[in-house]
Parts: sequence; structure tokens; C-alpha cells
Amino acid sequence: MQADSAPDAKPAGLVARLRGVLTGTSEASLTKRLAGTVFIIRLLSAGLAYFSQVLLARWMGGSDYGIYVYVWTWMLLIGSMLDFGIAVSAQKIIPEYRAGGEFAMLRGFLSGSRWATLAASTTVALLLAGLVKILSPWIDAPTIVPLYIACLTLPAFVVANTQDGLARAHDWMQLGLMPQFIVRQTLIIGFTAGAVVLGMNLGATAAMIASAAAVWIAMIGQMIVLNRRLRAHVEPGPKTYDFRAWLKVSLPIMMVEGFYLLLSYTDVLVLQQYRSSEEVGVYFAVVKTLALVSFIHYAMSATTAHRFSEYHASGDKERLSAYIAHAIKWTFWPSVAATAVLLALGEPLLWLFGPQFTSGYGIMFVAAIGLIVRSAIGPVERLLNMLGHQNMCALAYALAFVLNLVLCIILVPRFGGYGAAAATSVALTFETVLLFWITRTRLGFHVLVFGKKTSST
Repeated sequence: MQADSAPDAKPAGLVARLRGVLTGTSEASLTKRLAGTVFIIRLLSAGLAYFSQVLLARWMGGSDYGIYVYVWTWMLLIGSMLDFGIAVSAQKIIPEYRAGGEFAMLRGFLSGSRWATLAASTTVALLLAGLVKILSPWIDAPTIVPLYIACLTLPAFVVANTQDGLARAHDWMQLGLMPQFIVRQTLIIGFTAGAVVLGMNLGATAAMIASAAAVWIAMIGQMIVLNRRLRAHVEPGPKTYDFRAWLKVSLPIMMVEGFYLLLSYTDVLVLQQYRSSEEVGVYFAVVKTLALVSFIHYAMSATTAHRFSEYHASGDKERLSAYIAHAIKWTFWPSVAATAVLLALGEPLLWLFGPQFTSGYGIMFVAAIGLIVRSAIGPVERLLNMLGHQNMCALAYALAFVLNLVLCIILVPRFGGYGAAAATSVALTFETVLLFWITRTRLGFHVLVFGKKTSST
């Protein structure tokens, strides 16, 4: 009987471990479930975004689609900065207020952060609309109205980002991410498809109106649900506002996010200056194919940030140390596995973009190096931000961006996509070394997946 039951022992053990992850109440199980939720949402979002772009390109035609992408990209880039870092700093501020029993400040932040970002983004939107008006003689006529609509969309986009941070600080990952990444994309597809079915001419203006409506509806729906949950989660009472303290924490984080965006776009932007549009397209396909690895890092960052702050605020160094080690492990090994799968299937995946895109298969291996190295320290940038070292984190990102820019300018003219991928991998490696050193010297944590266990001094 023992010999017959032995083969079932290992599968039974795997099933038990899987059940523990899916239903367990430990911090490790909760983190894995939440990170899995974030990853799945981002994966579905990427599929919806790709599908919607294919449909829009077919329905609108090349010229109008180009205008739409141009305007929408500017709106995304500007809107991502206009929450002034509050979407991320919320995951530091909220746990600290809770740990300190400062509930008046907590209520003030939950309300005031949204009003502040709404006021700031509305002001900037009005200024940008004025700038469009002034520059209109030099702007292509079909682009002017879509730019005005983008200005109208900006406040809703920024408030949605802020609400995302508030929701994630309470472990409400679906509420934080679904409206932006799933609901909004679905509404854009639905509205534009409806316009086509009704026989309307789907130009850039109509597509921007549909997108603006989708952003506002998703944000308002998210606000209604978030307010309902907060009323059940936070007792009513007086509110205290400390905008100066919030900005003191948030602005350096905004610099971190800003330099990260620049680091993400430098290779493509420099490649556009020196190489053909066909080569840029091949490189962009490579980057999009490897995006799955970045989703894993994003998922762990979104899940762990507020817990870093919570454990630090409570003074529980042992618990924080163990949680950091867990976050690093669950960033690195899934990233390695995902990279291996993508590299193995890279050629057929690139072929989906078109037969000519398979020429970028070799570039995938160069670009993957930086992503793997970066994953070896997990979401350590969130750790630094949550524990008050956001200035040093911003400096590390700024230096990595400058290095990436210089290397791209040197390598891209001669080596094209391979040069861009090499420059970015070197910059990410440099950034990883800097963040490791900062964390080691400032906090006393060993945050490399290899070597001795994470510990604090």
C-alpha cells in the first residue's frame, strides 16, 4: 500500500501548497494573491489595449489614427505626472496615519488628496488649452480639437490615478486597477464600435470624445465605490489637512516616477532620431513582447509598497525584513521563468506583428538582461520611497537616465536596435547596483535575491 501511495504524495503536496496560496490568510499568501490579481489585470489590459489599437487603426485610417495616438500619448505622459506622486505616496502616508492613530489626518488625506489633484490638474488643463489656442496657427488644423478634448480629459485621468493609490493602500487592488485598465479600455472599444455601427465617421475628434467619456465614466464609477468602501472602513469625524507635508513626501516620488518614464522611453526616442521607422517598429515590437516581465515587477510593487510603510511605522524590523525577502523572491523567480518562456517563443511571437519583425529576435536577448538584473532586487525602489529615502531613489533614477541617454547616443547610430537594448540593459544594471548600495548603506538591508538573507542593522 505504501508503494502505491508514494507517487501521489508529490502531487498532493503541490495541491496543498496551491490551496494554501489561494486560500491562506498569511501575509505571504495574501501578497501572492494580490500580486497575481494585479498581474492578471495588467495582462488583460495589455490585450485589450492591443485589440483596441488594431480596431481604431482599421476604423480611422492612417492620418486620423496618427493624430489620435499623438494626442492620447501626450495626455498619458502629462497626466501621469500631475498627481504629484500622491498616488504612490498614499501607500506610505495612509499606513503611517493609521499606525499613529492620526485619524483626522487620515480622513483629511483621503478627501484632500483628490481635491488637490483635481484642482491642480484642472488648472494645468486650462493653461494647456490656452497654449493650444495661442499656438493654433502653427498646429495642424485636424489636431486642434482633439488637443482641446485631451485637456478636458486630463482632470479625470489624474483623479483616477490618485484613487488608484488610495485603493491600493487598502489592498483593494481590483477597485484601484480595474476602472483604469479594464473598464476604460472596454468603454473606448464599445463607444467607438457603436459609432462605426451607427455609420458615423470615426475620425480623431470622435475617437477622442469616446476616450474622454470613457475616462470620466470610469473615474466617477470608481469614486462612488471607493467612497462607499471608505465610509465603511474609516469612522466619520473631523478632517485635518497638511498639504505641505503631503507634498514633501510626494514630490520626490514624482521625480522618481518621472525619471522612470524617461528611462523607459529614451531608447525608442533616440532610435527614432537615428534609424529608419521600420527598425523603430521592430524594436518597439521587441519591447512590447518583453513587457510581460515588467508586469511582474509592477504587480509586486503595487502590492507591497504600503506594507513596507506599515511595518516600518510599527517598528517591526524582523517582520519587515522577512517581507522584503519574500517580495524579492517573488519578483525574481517569476521574472526569470517569464523571460525564459518569452525568449523560447520569441520568434513566433514577433512573427505575429509581421514576418519582418522576426529580425528583432536577437535584440530580445540583449534587452532581457537588464530586466532580469533589475528583478534581482525586487521592488526596492518602493521600499526606499516608503521609508523616507525617496530623494536618493530619485537621484539613482536620474543618474540611470543620463547614462542611458549617453549610451544610446553613442551606440544607436552604429548598432541600431542592438545598441538601444544594450544601453538600456547597462543603465538598468547601473540603477540596480545603485539602489542595492543605497538600501544597504541607508537601511542595512541586503536586498539581492542571492547571498545572505535580508537583515536589518
